Amino acid sequence: MHDVASTAPRPQAPEHDVPSIAEPLAAIDLGSNSFHLVLGRVVGGHLDVLDRLREPVRLAAGLDDHKRLHRDAIERALACLRRFAQRLRGMPEHAVRAVGTNTLRSARNGEAFRREAQRVLGHPIEVIAGREEARLIYLGVAHAHADNGERRLVIDIGGGSTECIIGKGFTPLYRESLYMGCVSISRRFFPEGRIDKHSMKRAVLAARIEFEPIERQYRDADWRSAVGSSGTIKAIATIARAAGWCEHGVDRDALRRLRRALVRARHVDAVKLRELRDERRPVLAGGVAVLSAALDALDIEHLDVSDMALREGLLFDLIGRMRHEDIRDATVERRIERYRIDAAQGDRVAATALALHGQVGAAWDLDDENAEQLLGWAARLHEAGLFVSHNQYHKHGAYLLANGDMSGFSRQAQSMLASLVRGHRRKFPASVFNQLTSGEARRARRLCVLLRLAVVLNRSRADDLLPGVAALARGEDVSVAFPPGWLDEHPLTRADLEQEQAYLADVGIGLRFA
Repeated sequence: MHDVASTAPRPQAPEHDVPSIAEPLAAIDLGSNSFHLVLGRVVGGHLDVLDRLREPVRLAAGLDDHKRLHRDAIERALACLRRFAQRLRGMPEHAVRAVGTNTLRSARNGEAFRREAQRVLGHPIEVIAGREEARLIYLGVAHAHADNGERRLVIDIGGGSTECIIGKGFTPLYRESLYMGCVSISRRFFPEGRIDKHSMKRAVLAARIEFEPIERQYRDADWRSAVGSSGTIKAIATIARAAGWCEHGVDRDALRRLRRALVRARHVDAVKLRELRDERRPVLAGGVAVLSAALDALDIEHLDVSDMALREGLLFDLIGRMRHEDIRDATVERRIERYRIDAAQGDRVAATALALHGQVGAAWDLDDENAEQLLGWAARLHEAGLFVSHNQYHKHGAYLLANGDMSGFSRQAQSMLASLVRGHRRKFPASVFNQLTSGEARRARRLCVLLRLAVVLNRSRADDLLPGVAALARGEDVSVAFPPGWLDEHPLTRADLEQEQAYLADVGIGLRFA
């Protein structure tokens, strides 16, 4: 068994870990059970939390049998976001990061809700994949606990998913997101709040089945301490401490006593436990079942509890982006290595694409850091599909980028990146961009035009061939001017541009060159 030594949680990071940033930052977590808003500021190397808002929206409880969010759940969520928006008023976009998790990943109308929620909040909302959620959770927990140089296991039980991470220092080594949480297990095994010994046993067994694929790997990963984070585990620890079952954190004996208390009560409304909040009652039994399965499956004797999790991880990730220590840059580098991409060619295309962007970005409403970053990443990754096959490699590349686990990228960012790579050659795939919102589609189409031109102009794969070009955009049309006589001396480039002119004309985009 893992006899886990207790390590007291530390609420602030060591001074050398976090650079000072004076302006307030905000993180919003649109969770399956609750929505959270955390405002903080980094002063003297420490994260000072300025404000916390939390509302039990119960979004996952609003999913019907067809995985669609009911309108009443949507209205609860939007009402909460209106209140959050008031607190965020006046904050610049770069200082705010909002993410949706499992319920928005799984809801069939999740994208429609995201767009509506963005308008209400007044800031972009990203939907993140389960493993990206796990990375951010670990980042928050790692900043709350002293680094003793050993591996730690982190478990986070949310409303619709459970994240399990093993890491060392600030680096996650194993990340998994399991498709179960306190809301989903409660709805499935404890309908209308009824609890009995049989249903609890079935719930724990179902959760154990979910842990089974990672059980052996995680047991053998040589971690030395275990930490739980977020509402479910914090609530269980608080109840256990108030009942005198455990001085801190959660251990097996305390959890067994809590299970017995729930079964004896027979209904969530009849549970009499100190420190049990009414809002936690409907999902407590499901959370207890998942945590019981986790302790058994991963051979945990004792679990400490962290005060930091996803929200704080978002803040630290945002700090990294503002300090130009963006995990997405490292992710792109790893993809270049993994797919054996010609890095020199990617750099040539990126340099040309960004030079064009610098000239037409303002006219095409692309003069922001996000657009510039996406264009640069797409240029460096545009040949990823060659790893699979040369035939239609733009399609293979788009699939790899859309469906891989890319640390730091939201689903929306991956979709945009994949769309650019999909559209960088051959016929312009207008239908690909129609899957985005109207504003995102317009931006993606224009970025794709710049990427296509950069690819055409670097077909020779040479460093010293391309001269300086002047670009101008007006409406949906773009003009490119070369030094006098240059195109006459390079007939292949002229032919490529003529072909590109025809491709773009088919979708109503004018290209002129001289």
